[in-house]
Amino acid sequence: MMELLNVNNLKVEFHRVEGIVKAVDGISYKLNKGESLGIVGESGSGKSVSVLSLLRLINRNGRIVDGEAIFLGKDLLKLNKEELRDIRGKDISIIFQNPMTSLNPIIRVGIQVIEPIIWHRLMKNEEARERAIELLERVGIPESPKRFLNYPFQFSGGMRQRVMIAMALACHPKLLIADEPTTALDVTIQAQIMELLQELKEEYGMSVIFITHDLSVATNFCDRIITMYAGKIVEEAPVEEILKTPLHPYTKGLLNSTLEIGSRGKKLVPIPGNPPNPTKHPSGCKFHPRCSFAMEICQREEPPLVNISENHRVACHLIKGESK
Repeated sequence: MMELLNVNNLKVEFHRVEGIVKAVDGISYKLNKGESLGIVGESGSGKSVSVLSLLRLINRNGRIVDGEAIFLGKDLLKLNKEELRDIRGKDISIIFQNPMTSLNPIIRVGIQVIEPIIWHRLMKNEEARERAIELLERVGIPESPKRFLNYPFQFSGGMRQRVMIAMALACHPKLLIADEPTTALDVTIQAQIMELLQELKEEYGMSVIFITHDLSVATNFCDRIITMYAGKIVEEAPVEEILKTPLHPYTKGLLNSTLEIGSRGKKLVPIPGNPPNPTKHPSGCKFHPRCSFAMEICQREEPPLVNISENHRVACHLIKGESK
């Protein structure tokens, strides 16, 4: 498969009164054309920052310290503002996690769907309007010519998320970033949105980076999973291997704390403790205070991310492999 994105040694920090937060601490991964990659972790793991920083959409107190992100031969982290604007919304689009606050409340939804098309000069106004109506209909909004003129408050949460998806697809992107797109929705609507995203991914032939805290959702949608903890990648593998042979205790913990349909009688086992203080990470393995398998070396030395097989990487002292 042809490579679309290559992220290498990405580091992102935030400066706070309490100290420096290493939100993303040297992560590297690749994404192929047409592939779905899930990045999974608890709140504060760095998963959202890791993708928002690619388009430099992090807060002002944030800083990209190191790394590169090669997208179609260009380093996204070195582009000037004009070059980056040409890519945002056109080649790379984002669906943000809360549809209730992501739309402008005083602008009609149809105009918001048209905006990226007009900005990138892909169509004239009337053509763009027709395209927007087609998109609204495609994402499941009934009476789309009429709803084109409605305001966000006239839509439910699920329908607003469908509008967000239509906006993201307006310019036929090569890469879609879905940042926890179902978090604010009830379970039934979540399933509908995930089914829609799967259909659109195949229809448009685009790559998807799917950010979520719910490993069960990611395994039903993605080809490959990255597990992040405290700003680092602790495991990466194809979905089948993550489900059958998870190696990192944190990945196992996420799976054990998830209830699947049909798993009658399964006992949910929560991960003990809490994520580390973002400004005071523990020494050694960041997960060792919560890990029931922790050894003395885990407190002293940070485990390297090693290759277990061609497509499986893990950072754990319990696992031996080849250095990356």
